[in-house]
Amino acid sequence: MAVTHLPSSALAPQAAVLLRAALTRMRQVVGLPVLFGGTVSVPGGAVRLTELTGVRTDVLRGLAIHTRNGLGGRVLLTARPGSVEDYVTDSRISHEYDRPVVVEGLRAIAAVPVVVGETVYGLLYGGVREPLPLGTRVLDGMGLIAARLGVELAVRAEVERRVAALETDAITRAARERPAGPEWEHLREAHAELRSIAQEIADPALRERLQDVCDRLTAPQGPPGPPNPLSPRELDVLCLVAVGCGNAEVGRRLDLKPETVKSYLRSAMRKLGTHTRMESVVSARRAGYLP
Repeated sequence: MAVTHLPSSALAPQAAVLLRAALTRMRQVVGLPVLFGGTVSVPGGAVRLTELTGVRTDVLRGLAIHTRNGLGGRVLLTARPGSVEDYVTDSRISHEYDRPVVVEGLRAIAAVPVVVGETVYGLLYGGVREPLPLGTRVLDGMGLIAARLGVELAVRAEVERRVAALETDAITRAARERPAGPEWEHLREAHAELRSIAQEIADPALRERLQDVCDRLTAPQGPPGPPNPLSPRELDVLCLVAVGCGNAEVGRRLDLKPETVKSYLRSAMRKLGTHTRMESVVSARRAGYLP
């Protein structure tokens, strides 16, 4: 099972909020005094512990848990819950993290994976300051909370993916003629679905963002401007450049290779008689090719 990050950077603050809520539920369900957790910080990298409750020191904060290292590393590798009765003396795990565990005074520890789709996205831990078996009840309770967190993160990631796609659609279509036939019907369906999603989102900032996209998708188009020498793809690229996207982001949104993005930009510059990205954007706006 791969260990990676969710694709949207905008999800990171929401992940922190959801992680804190999961630790609160864990305290209520399993009753362990020390709880902590984190998510993957870089693609294919370590889980970094960012949320802690019940700790006496700050030694665990920011600790990077690597695959195969310690109890958490074993859970990352297997994607299965695990526990130890006495962390420092347990022979089944490696001991890269003995020092922070000893400083915090932890002995028995349980860890469960947070799985999004088929990917391990984070870890939840619970611990006590005496050696004892934590038992199936504790692991089962933690596992249910981790599963719920995985679902919540997956929903957020899917909403972010759809919003990004529809934002791109709104930006690029704003510089074109109004679509017709099946293409317009598809846009209507997407708009209706987006409005439905917006009503289910509790986060005010995300809900406002969704509603803004809805407004842009249904905004009336102005009268046709002068003949546009740019191809649809050249215009797509310029639209995204105009809102601050770099070549890599343009390529990601339009599913183009960076070299292809550069080629479209060079072609657009040649047609517009410009020499830089921003000069091209300004020229296209003055000519009425961009909003």
